[in-house]
Amino acid sequence: MRKKNNLTNFAAGSTTLIASGTHVLGDVRFAGNLEVEGQITGNIMAEDGADARVRVLPKGCVVGDVSVPVVVINGRIEGNIYSSLQVELAANAEVEGDLHYALIEIEKGAQVNGNFVHRSASAQQESLPPVENVAETGMQDLGS
Repeated sequence: MRKKNNLTNFAAGSTTLIASGTHVLGDVRFAGNLEVEGQITGNIMAEDGADARVRVLPKGCVVGDVSVPVVVINGRIEGNIYSSLQVELAANAEVEGDLHYALIEIEKGAQVNGNFVHRSASAQQESLPPVENVAETGMQDLGS
């Protein structure tokens, strides 16, 4: 068994942190890196053509769709994931939704309740929902 020693490289640009205890209501658009230790209730979208990466840390939670080239999950996502490059599911990952990906890595212990949809990198970029459509899908009523 191979033990992974390196972390996914950071994307070029700045890093935005949603700290533990912070709850963002609304969609988040970014370029660079987004680290989620708190909660986001809304969709997460990378700027068009941006070299972007989102990482959901162990206590982090996203309720909404994620449309980012590189997605690393070690927390919880309740929504669909649209990745044009790579998805990494760490041991504490919990996903309630479909994963659209070009490359995927899954560690023992990760949980997914949804479909896996593989696309080549070029086909994936074409099949991503337009940012406006992702934002219009709205949020699911998950109760309190």
